[in-house]
Amino acid sequence: MAREPNRELAALFVRLPVEQAEKLDRAAFELKVPKQQLVGALLERFSASQLARLPGLESGRRRVLVESEVDDMAVGSHSFRPFEPVEVHSPVEVADLLQVDEKLVRKLAESDDLPGRKIGQEWRFSRTAVLEWLGASEGEED
Repeated sequence: MAREPNRELAALFVRLPVEQAEKLDRAAFELKVPKQQLVGALLERFSASQLARLPGLESGRRRVLVESEVDDMAVGSHSFRPFEPVEVHSPVEVADLLQVDEKLVRKLAESDDLPGRKIGQEWRFSRTAVLEWLGASEGEED
């Protein structure tokens, strides 16, 4: 992997366990390339998802340090998942989304002003359709 002359570089300082540092030194020596070039080539070869599956890496886990002025703070762990909004909503949920009264949501749905479907006796609304309806200018409405 030849260094590209116009490629911007960033400094990297890492602490490795001694045996891993020795492996890196040995690989660079055997391949007759600088460690910088070896690490760069490895990162180019593997995608982020492939790197995450390498043995010894804890996928999706991060260590967070919390400092507190209170000494009796309970310590534990937590994992985070991305929030995925529900796609189908009831009139109550749409009223909450639009910050209006539920009766107004039902009235707009009954008059076909708000996009929704009546399934049996219950109204259901697509989040995407409601947000598109909200963002549409008055000339764009059906």
